[in-house]
Amino acid sequence: MIQVYTGNGKGKTTAALGLAVRAAGHGMRTYIGQFLKGQKYGELAGVKRLAPWVTIEQFGRKGFVHVTEEIEDEDVRRARRALGRCRKAMLSGRYDIVVFDEVNVALHFKLIAEAEVLAVLDERPEGVEVVLTGRYAPASVVRRADLVTEMKERKHYFAKGVRARKGIEK
Repeated sequence: MIQVYTGNGKGKTTAALGLAVRAAGHGMRTYIGQFLKGQKYGELAGVKRLAPWVTIEQFGRKGFVHVTEEIEDEDVRRARRALGRCRKAMLSGRYDIVVFDEVNVALHFKLIAEAEVLAVLDERPEGVEVVLTGRYAPASVVRRADLVTEMKERKHYFAKGVRARKGIEK
């Protein structure tokens, strides 16, 4: 199946990681390609403890990606590389689940084209679960998906000035 975790609420990547943990408990392997993340998040250290069942690679810059009117070539190259690695993992026969983490945001910022992502999804082998995360999932991706979960923010402590906390948000 193809799953999409989108919306403005917290928990999209966390849900994908939870799926990877559940799958690891059944001897299944997951590949997670993080399109825009290059920072050291707790999930990197946590996933190392799940090796060889879960593999994670980051393709983003070390800092946050702030896309303005001008898209930087470096961010486009990184997003294209992430898509290629996710495709390779999906077709490798090695993974049961492949997570395209923050791919929807990369699409929103036009770092990669919707047609490219849809073409990769068309190649999905039977028996490989694909998860696409990130805000702003385009209608074309939502239509292609078998499951779409929208995380909706109703209340968030960030509004009170609480910063990202170690082990909770980072």
